[in-house]
Amino acid sequence: MPRPSSLALWAIVFEPWYNMKRHIELVQMPATREPRSLLAVDRAISELRRGRMVVIRGHGGRAVLMLAAEAVTDAGLSLLADTADSRPALAVTGRRATVLQLAGANPDVVLPDVMLIDAKQEGPLSANGVRDLADPLSNTDGHEMRSLLNTVRVAQADRFSCEAATVRMAKMARLLPAAMVAEVSDPTAEDLNAWAARQDLFTVDAGDVFQYDKTAARSLTAVSEARVPLESAENTRIIAFRPVDGGLEHLAIIIGNPGADEPVLVRLHSECFTGDLLGSLKCDCGDQLRGAIDEISATEAGVLLYLAQEGRGIGLVNKLRAYELQDRGFDTLDANEQLGFDADERVYLPAAQMLRELGYSRIRLLTNNPEKVSALAACGVEVVDRVQHSFPSNKHNEMYLDTKARRSGHLI
Repeated sequence: MPRPSSLALWAIVFEPWYNMKRHIELVQMPATREPRSLLAVDRAISELRRGRMVVIRGHGGRAVLMLAAEAVTDAGLSLLADTADSRPALAVTGRRATVLQLAGANPDVVLPDVMLIDAKQEGPLSANGVRDLADPLSNTDGHEMRSLLNTVRVAQADRFSCEAATVRMAKMARLLPAAMVAEVSDPTAEDLNAWAARQDLFTVDAGDVFQYDKTAARSLTAVSEARVPLESAENTRIIAFRPVDGGLEHLAIIIGNPGADEPVLVRLHSECFTGDLLGSLKCDCGDQLRGAIDEISATEAGVLLYLAQEGRGIGLVNKLRAYELQDRGFDTLDANEQLGFDADERVYLPAAQMLRELGYSRIRLLTNNPEKVSALAACGVEVVDRVQHSFPSNKHNEMYLDTKARRSGHLI
């Protein structure tokens, strides 16, 4: 077996459920390396959001050069190919490939994490072709899309490959979950770090990308606290939690003085700019937020965790894209999947870590989403009771609430 990269921690495991062959799996990194790992991913995300290329280093000396699909131009694709000295392909999620009818439709086959799309002909995909394949809101009509799909071929990326890491990076950057990737085949790139420095490119390890959520959550610590009287809960404190890399903050809104000797009433609330702040009628988030504060206040003590996971974890810009797709007739889950996201991209590791930091291991969870109960349990938090939490619909969110109940199992 090739010697692992000095910046990655890998283990080979046998996964019979996944294509019946050996695959790379991740093992936990030492705590002393966590700040360096988080910072590397954050810097790479910043590069991608600025439309720059990033080098992803993987197992066994492999590396790819990536460019976010949103940033693609014909000139950028040419530079990507010339720099890497190889032909680029488009990496998309298995869900986006399925929407494009490129991933097969066998219900007995596990949906692949990432698929690679390349042109059948000698020339590579054009920038317009990349945008049409990655963005369901492109202006390409049905006939043009069918013609495009007839010119491409697909392959499945390995689960923890460099290519799979590029899509994960695009998601973390809150961009469309797609990237153009080209294997680094430049003969002068034997020393990858030196080569990347000569090209003015930032390098990040695939292992750091895949472990980012877990590492960031584990490093969350309280960085500030203040008393903030609320309209219906005057005895309220807000504690801000931040990961060691200075990333996104999550908030614990503590109402009253909940003790740790009894299960505490807890609400997990993912931030919603449109619903919480603007009072949007397309969702029930604002009602849920204010209703949770009222409910906890009525019981005199509890915790509301306000999590920085806009749009079920896809970010505000992508949520607005999903809204436009909903206006075109897709329900809330299908809209996310059209974009290439899972129906719910949220991660509950930060919530579990915040509860541990606050001293609460047993809770009563204020939710109508059974998946939150199981997700917290998987993170080591005991949910002793689920407390109902629902609100009347309006003409703008009736379909949204019906979809959550019918397709996501929400108990409304």
